[in-house]
Amino acid sequence: MATKNRSKKTKPTLAKCTTGVRGLDEVTFGGLPRGRPTLICGGAGSGKTLLAMEFLVRGALEQGEPGVFMAFEETARELAENVASLGFDLEELAARRLLCIDHVQLARAQAGETGEYNLDGLFARLGYAIDSIGAKRVALDTLEVLFAGLTDTGILRAELERLFRWLKDKGVTALVTAERGDGALTRHGLEEYVSDCVIALDQRVNNQVATRRLRIVKYRGTAHGSNEYPFLIDARGFSVVPLTSLGLEHPALTQRIASGVPKLDAMLGGGYYRGSTVLVSGEAGTGKSSLSAHFVDAACRRGERCLYFAFEESPEQIMRNMRSIGIDLEPWARKGLLRFDTARPAAYGLETHLATMHTRMDEFKPRAVVIDPITGFDLVGSYSEIKTMVTRLVDMLKARGITALMTDLTPGGDPVGQTDVGISSLIDTWLVLRNLEQAGERNRGLYIIKSRGMKHSNQVREFVLTARGVDLVDVRLGPEGVLLGSARLADEAREQDAALQGTHEARRRRQTLESKRKALDAKIAALHAEFEEERLEVEAAVAEAEHARQAALQARAELAGKRADVGGRGKSTKEKTS
Repeated sequence: MATKNRSKKTKPTLAKCTTGVRGLDEVTFGGLPRGRPTLICGGAGSGKTLLAMEFLVRGALEQGEPGVFMAFEETARELAENVASLGFDLEELAARRLLCIDHVQLARAQAGETGEYNLDGLFARLGYAIDSIGAKRVALDTLEVLFAGLTDTGILRAELERLFRWLKDKGVTALVTAERGDGALTRHGLEEYVSDCVIALDQRVNNQVATRRLRIVKYRGTAHGSNEYPFLIDARGFSVVPLTSLGLEHPALTQRIASGVPKLDAMLGGGYYRGSTVLVSGEAGTGKSSLSAHFVDAACRRGERCLYFAFEESPEQIMRNMRSIGIDLEPWARKGLLRFDTARPAAYGLETHLATMHTRMDEFKPRAVVIDPITGFDLVGSYSEIKTMVTRLVDMLKARGITALMTDLTPGGDPVGQTDVGISSLIDTWLVLRNLEQAGERNRGLYIIKSRGMKHSNQVREFVLTARGVDLVDVRLGPEGVLLGSARLADEAREQDAALQGTHEARRRRQTLESKRKALDAKIAALHAEFEEERLEVEAAVAEAEHARQAALQARAELAGKRADVGGRGKSTKEKTS
């Protein structure tokens, strides 16, 4: 049976043009539609012009694609001055024929009108600019000026469609900016319908704090992120937080790293998991920042970069305070292993804080991060907004494999069960510091509420700040319960006194025993002497008796011999007589 070769058809994909803008290519799943126009709409100050300019500059510098910026409001000099603070040198790009800026002062005569409103004159001018440098990218800023005074909706829609069709026919990837209207994305309410891709920029003010957000309203022919994404405009230009890439697919690392406090590592069975998130909760003055400093010091000693987000104290103040417990962070800052990023929580909106953290982590590439504290954000957002922001932050940290330590300021009372920002369920290891009052004084205690994936101690340890850093002291149990502070020291002193008294008693008994031993030795020596004297007397008596016996035997032998001699002599006489 003959087999048929079936050609495998691949699903066609829309060609995309990378923007080079941090995060934007991720939320658009690859960039803007290549060879098609994209509409950027938003209110005043939302960043439309800057995004269009950065799109051209990034394309020229990173992709080698020349671009044309046609401005209807600002001159070339004004644009160059406005973006110079971002490090963009438009004059240099123009000299290298990578960028052409054309400022068009629109008038009906310049539009090339012949009776009815049309854009033929604009097309001729824009086409010449594109052909002169071989441009691949175009930015038009803004449509409202281009169609100012035009009230006929039919003509407006027709000219918009003709403009977008002309850009497609030229094969350029275009960004067209438009102002937001009342109740609509754009002022005329038509631009978004004829555009292949629409991106809305928004700047909101809540509680006197401004926040910028980006949303992809539509994107024909491809999937895209559909949420609102915070973005930041700083010295490096645009930066979008690509929340679509965040989720629950981050790796679970098994390597342990030190907390900086050996006894805490022992309580955790070896330290924190790398890439985990640690929450240190406690009332004011319980030592949360001190634990953070130990964590930072341990990371820098391993040669790892650490990023410290401080929302209450300046770097100098933090380093000065930590020297009082024997931790000097300044050498790590000088070596470039430690970087502080400080700001008041109320200085920006939640999304701006999130975007700033995202940008700083991309720049510094830390292995450890401290956020001290997270509770200050309640000034700029509601409970649900803060929880959403911190959830995104935790996902961002885990996706990068960064070990993070967050401090959480809790009000008085029992902090178990929840935090002010409601993120306890997101945390891998949760440490609680508490002020414990006893015997007229206040002491600190530490215990572990949870530590996922590892065996950990369930004991409360006294948390002591010393000149050599944090020390965790084993708690003592007395008749009235746990003893801390002076009560613990007094109990230790009593135990030492008892041990000392026991030592003295043992020494006295040892001395008594030694005296008895010596007395016994003396008695034994006397008995030995008496015995030796008696032995000598007995031995002398025995020797004397033996001597007497020997003398008697000798005398007896001599007497016997004499008798024998006498008898022999008598026998011989008889024989002779015979």
